[in-house]
This record gives sequence, C-alpha cells and structure tokens, in this order.
Amino acid sequence: ESGASLIGPLKLREETRGRGSRDIHCQTDVGESGYTIPNKPDTIEFLESNIDFVLAVETGGMRDRLVENGFDEDYNCLIVHLKGQPSRSTRRITKRLHDELDVPIAIFTDCDPWSYRIYGSVAYGSIKSAHLSEYLATPEAKYVGIRPQDIQEYDLPADPLSDSDVNALESELEDPRYQTAFWEEQIGLQLDIGKKSEQQALASRGLDFVTDTYLPDRLGEMDVL
Repeated sequence: ESGASLIGPLKLREETRGRGSRDIHCQTDVGESGYTIPNKPDTIEFLESNIDFVLAVETGGMRDRLVENGFDEDYNCLIVHLKGQPSRSTRRITKRLHDELDVPIAIFTDCDPWSYRIYGSVAYGSIKSAHLSEYLATPEAKYVGIRPQDIQEYDLPADPLSDSDVNALESELEDPRYQTAFWEEQIGLQLDIGKKSEQQALASRGLDFVTDTYLPDRLGEMDVL
C-alpha cells in the first residue's frame, strides 16, 4: 500500500484477497487517518458518493488540519493525502474519481519547485511513466496550492530559495507542462523574490484561516466551489 489515504463522503467496495469484499464509508467507517489506498485501486468499486470535489493535499500536517476542522464535512469534499510525490496507485484513483464521479480535482501543495512537480505528476504524468499517462494523469486537475503571490499578499513565513531550487524552477520554465501564462508568471515571480513557503505557513494568519478563508476563496475563484 502507498500510505496515501482518502477521507470524505464516499462509500466504496474493496475486494480483499481470500476474504471476498467489504463495504467502507470513508468518513464513518474509518478513523482520522482515513482509508488507505491499496496498491491495486482498480479493485475498488465506488458505491455511493456525496462528493462535490476532491482536494489532494501534499503534506500530512495540512491534511490533519483540514480533517480536524471538518473541511471534508463542511464542503462535501474528499480529501486525498498524496503523501509527498504521489504513487501510481494514488494517481490512478484520483483519475478514477474524476472520470467516474465527474468531480473536480484540486491539488493543494507547498510553494516550491518540487511541489509544482507533484501537481505536474497528477495532472500530466511523470516522465518515468509517460507511457501510462492515459491511465494515470488527470489533465483537468487544478492547482490551488500556495503561490509565490501568496507569500507577498499574506506576508507568509518563507525561506530563501536554494541553488537547487533556482535550478529546478529554471528547468520548469523549459518544461512544456509549465509553459502557460499562469506558471510562467508565478515561477518568474518566485525567482524574483527568491523565496519559498510551506502550506503550514498559512497558520501564521490563524489556525482556521486555511479552512475558513484561504481555501474557500481560492476554490471559489477557480469555480470548484
């Protein structure tokens, strides 16, 4: 198993080796850690869904904050913990959620070049598994993660970019996946200000800022909410 998990208003049927199947509700039948995504997510059958959108989250700390604040319940949201760079099984189930349940996918990450690549792997596929992109990638996924403009607008705690960060950002400007007006503007701004920041930096605005203000506003702007 990948260690990645789901929590939210979704009931599914899981085929278990040698024990038949079991039905699981990803809110009421699991603890706060959620339902762990299995290595073979195509054995899962979606039974009942009250999901308005999927929020795929990079870090465990932010995922825990969202669950503690009841974000999944308040917004009929399925929270997927990506657990860093997402595994193939995580990307596969994310694609299935989008295609089969017809719900938007939003990716919520830190503000650094490595996190942008997490978004890229979900939306467009990774270089190593390019031959599986049709099976794993969700091009409709939207990036709602921390942006360089947020560092300025919200005066977020930030760290200076390292040399490897700068090299990675410059490399992304040459990557076809990031050659859009949005990414060119944000990556250019990040190189100009020379800073990066984490999801947890939003707590500097208050513990409930992310669930009460930041995500509802950003998701609303992007027509997810």
